[in-house]
Amino acid sequence: MPRFALKIDYDGGPFAGWQRQSGQPSVQEAVEAALRRLEPDAPGIAAAGRTDAGVHATGQVAHVDLARDWDPYRLSEALNWHLKPAPVAVIAAARVPDDFHARFSAIERRYLFRLLVRRAPATHDRGLVWQVLRPLDVRAMREGAAQLVGRHDFTTFRSVQCQSASPVKTLDAIEIDEVPLPHGQEIRFRLRARSFLHNQVRSMVGTLERVGAGAWAPADVGAALAARDRAACGPVAPPLGLYLTGVRYPTDPFA
Repeated sequence: MPRFALKIDYDGGPFAGWQRQSGQPSVQEAVEAALRRLEPDAPGIAAAGRTDAGVHATGQVAHVDLARDWDPYRLSEALNWHLKPAPVAVIAAARVPDDFHARFSAIERRYLFRLLVRRAPATHDRGLVWQVLRPLDVRAMREGAAQLVGRHDFTTFRSVQCQSASPVKTLDAIEIDEVPLPHGQEIRFRLRARSFLHNQVRSMVGTLERVGAGAWAPADVGAALAARDRAACGPVAPPLGLYLTGVRYPTDPFA
């Protein structure tokens, strides 16, 4: 059976997460339903990351084995037809080797977190950003974030429901950029790692927001990390500002 990789873009707001769940809508279920309109016996799909309820993606990757050797462009077009009106789109499809695995072949995952700082309510980006009302000190947040880069025990920033075998991960980068807006600004956190723990990104962003607000000192981030204690974490940022933006493989399947 030929194997295909799918690059998927979605608004996570209407879904209970990526993973199929009994009685609740999921992105996985939406894509699998579209696949079965093309091939009734199509098997389930595997994804690079199981995003939580409300989390978005612009570069999720999944793979599926199909009976027919589809032209990748026609496959993506057909899937998008059957995905309507769900806020999910297959932005690319590619034939891949039989040993390609969307999750286990990945060597890097990239996330973006969008934080809107302004008094007026979000309009066009409502449901797509986390909004705070008071200015944040971006320099202090960068100082705090620098202490998280590298290989660490991230127990403090790990959900108690996390099923990872080890809390030790390597955070390759966390960059914080400012985008000026009328009467406000957007702060964008960009993070890269081979893999992340459950709720790790949201836990780190929520903690760094406290640094930006002046409730924490930058050094407190390092102390929280060293504590290896979930109770030492700051508030967990809400899911609506988080995006899985890309997954890297030894060879780009969509090149």
